[in-house]
Amino acid sequence: MQEKTYLKWYNKVGYGSGDIAGNVVYAFLSSFVMIYLTDTAGMNAGIVGTLMLLSKLFDGVTDIFFGSMIDRTNTRMGKARPWMFWGYFGCAATLIAVFAIPPSLGESAKYAWFFIAYTLLNAVFYTANNIAYSALTALITRNGSERVQMGSIRFMFAFGTGLLIQAVTVDFVKMLGGGASGWRTAAIIYALIGLAVNSLSVFSVRELPPKEQEEASAGEKLSASETLRLLAANKYYLIICCVYILTQLFTATLNMGIYFMTYILGNASLLGVFSLAINIPMIAGLVLTPFLVKKLGGMYRLNLAGYALSVAARGLVIAGGYLGSLPMMLVFSGVASIGMSPLQGDLSALIATCSEYTFRTQGKRIDGTMYSCTSLGVKLGGGVGVALAGWMLDASGYIANAAVQPASCINMLYFMYLWLPLIFNLVITFLLSRLRVEQATEQLA
Repeated sequence: MQEKTYLKWYNKVGYGSGDIAGNVVYAFLSSFVMIYLTDTAGMNAGIVGTLMLLSKLFDGVTDIFFGSMIDRTNTRMGKARPWMFWGYFGCAATLIAVFAIPPSLGESAKYAWFFIAYTLLNAVFYTANNIAYSALTALITRNGSERVQMGSIRFMFAFGTGLLIQAVTVDFVKMLGGGASGWRTAAIIYALIGLAVNSLSVFSVRELPPKEQEEASAGEKLSASETLRLLAANKYYLIICCVYILTQLFTATLNMGIYFMTYILGNASLLGVFSLAINIPMIAGLVLTPFLVKKLGGMYRLNLAGYALSVAARGLVIAGGYLGSLPMMLVFSGVASIGMSPLQGDLSALIATCSEYTFRTQGKRIDGTMYSCTSLGVKLGGGVGVALAGWMLDASGYIANAAVQPASCINMLYFMYLWLPLIFNLVITFLLSRLRVEQATEQLA
């Protein structure tokens, strides 16, 4: 029997465009906030890294809180769409604030300004927006194929946006006058673009009525402790959380590549070249993901084989780095991206399947809270990744704006940009070998 369809092509594209808005925040922040803070605002990389880690203490609480609030919300717009829409206004304002630290402030005031703006952006507004956006995968369709398609389209927009921001931002900031004013103006422009696209995405879809969402426990309000119990009882949710955090750690370490390009390859603009080499194959892989999932009859084998390929390719990127072969680094960075693309495309569908597993085993549906792992992964993985980079730079003796960095710093940059991504992908591959949520859910049907 053919599975019922719910969405037109423009609904899928409209939904997917929401990741343009999300990555206007994420790609800009993760790729450039550290170099802005160290080289323009004159702040210490180690202190910034510590503040980022402290900020993450709020994230675990707010992720579960907003996920639970979405599950409890019932409005004319639905459960998730109001949070996605209104949350982005705060994202836009705080993104600007992070890149608009007044040069006239004293040293302590600069750190306080950054910490407050960064925490509000990540722990409050981005959380509300991103969890709601991810939860829509389960709230606007019950069709598994459509969920995979939505995930692929979503991440095509995500990686396309990341590619564009990484490729143009260095020169764009210079064009806007450089220095503090250049970064501030760039942040304002990016925030306004994100606000417009997020609004378009919100109003391009409608949530299904509660009955069609199979809300067997409609009207029941679960306590926070009960919600946490349901999450902890689902081992596949815990695996997906770890995978999501590690994928964002991987991305965060690559986004610190601007230091590698500047001080080892000698050209900061090469960040854009590497972004093309990484993101174009990723987008191509995302286009093929729905077809491959259907062809292979599921996501498990495709994801595992893809990451095994990415591990081998990242090893060859390391070889290219030490041989000083830029073409070799670019080619195998692209091969690794192709291997990673299926998971990026079907991850939202995996989470929806994970949510279905909880419903079938526990009789409770917590779609909004289940998708908290996406926000938690982006913020904890991305934030800790950037914080880790800050500590490593500080420990290695990094000197802001120096023409030549000390040998200890050069060695650290090799480790950060070449070795850490390989280590993260190895761990992800092991976890994916344990992620048999599709089979487990089917057995409960």
